[in-house]
Amino acid sequence: MTYLVDTHSHLNHEKFQDVRATLEQAASVGVEYIIVPGWDLESSERAVELAEKFKNVFAAVGYHPHDAAKADDTSLKKIADMSSHEKVVAIGEIGLDYHYNLSPPEIQRKVFEAQIEIARSVKLPVSIHNRESDQDLITILDKHIQTGWVLPRRFDYQIRLQPRGVLHSFISTLEIARRATKLGFYLGISGMVTFGKSDRTELQKVVATFEPEYFLVETDAPYLAPAPCRGKTNEPAFVPYIVDRIAVLQELTVEDIRRITSYNAYKLFGIGAKPAAKIAYQIRNSLYLNLTLRCDADCIFCDRKGEAMVKGHNLHIEKEPSAQELMNEIGDPKRFKEIVFCGYGEPTIRIDVIKEVARYVKDNGGMTRLDTDGHGNVINHRDILPEVNGLIDAVSISLNSTDPEEYGKLMGTPSGKQWDSMFEFAKEAKDFIPKVYMSVVGVDGLDIESAKEFVEKKMGVEFRLRPLF
Repeated sequence: MTYLVDTHSHLNHEKFQDVRATLEQAASVGVEYIIVPGWDLESSERAVELAEKFKNVFAAVGYHPHDAAKADDTSLKKIADMSSHEKVVAIGEIGLDYHYNLSPPEIQRKVFEAQIEIARSVKLPVSIHNRESDQDLITILDKHIQTGWVLPRRFDYQIRLQPRGVLHSFISTLEIARRATKLGFYLGISGMVTFGKSDRTELQKVVATFEPEYFLVETDAPYLAPAPCRGKTNEPAFVPYIVDRIAVLQELTVEDIRRITSYNAYKLFGIGAKPAAKIAYQIRNSLYLNLTLRCDADCIFCDRKGEAMVKGHNLHIEKEPSAQELMNEIGDPKRFKEIVFCGYGEPTIRIDVIKEVARYVKDNGGMTRLDTDGHGNVINHRDILPEVNGLIDAVSISLNSTDPEEYGKLMGTPSGKQWDSMFEFAKEAKDFIPKVYMSVVGVDGLDIESAKEFVEKKMGVEFRLRPLF
């Protein structure tokens, strides 16, 4: 099972007298890495000391809004100096807190912005505390991001949306979550997601709504112990309770959430390792076959030429798998709900491999699905649908737009021609494949309702909205 990362745990708090024992307990449940944030100069120094002492502990340094009034130019200079330590992975815990106002709001804002500038200067992400200060928080973040933000120093690859930090122990609204994630921030999900027995809390609604690619998991130990540990001192070993609840709300497996959130921690903080590329990968109880990175389109929302990651799986294969290699990965297809032919490229480029593997799956009692842009007939210079009759149980076709010109811009294909071929492919697919879906990606500005009406009423098939990440 994939390791876990507790991305916010105050092991520098006085309640943790035996840190080694706490780490051993965490390791016993798979929590392999822990980030310890400071809240002032002394606690930041303690975080660095722990990071130096234990190889799986990393530090964040900074002034919490409660302690902002204690920060002066000299102490902030020391925070900046500490940030160059090889095991300091963030500036934090910084931010705003208008609930207690233990430091005056104007001082909080000044110190917060000063520490953002430190983060930018040393190329580190930020770990942000936010309580009852949503508007000022977004205003400050928007201001600094518009003036430019550098890549975290530990990245060895490029990404489309540059991650800039995390809103630690997130408790704000759906709207703030949307605005923050669009600015490049993750949402830190703490034990509060386990409070209550339903999915009716605002935090649970956020977790159920957003893709898990936006989540980090954290305990905020020694505070906010998750159910069923309420009343106890929180500790990193309680992370699995948080992961379990996220999995329920997301309707994913626990392993899915472990894998995705651990990769997110790597992506933001450089902790752990990027997974090796896979030719077959499981999400929920379906097995996806990664056939190719080649494609006849160049969609604006596709990261095929970048990381090529899906739900924490690395699809950046260097060699296309053979049919036999894929069949070896499948084994008994009845173990899975369905075998899905996909990839970060267009799978029908390898139609002969699809047919051979699909025949194996069907001969052994399995179910199959094809995810495609609908250009298979153009790519192969023939009608391929009769060839997959009886081999493919379902097909998902990327509609993306009902307007050919807009489609061409989204897909990076010539206006009109490829849309027409996709449309004809979708119409004909109903004659050869039992279940047909058409999907759009949730790109800002698209008329989703018109697309839904087009798919359901004009095409007479099922509509699916694919989230953009």
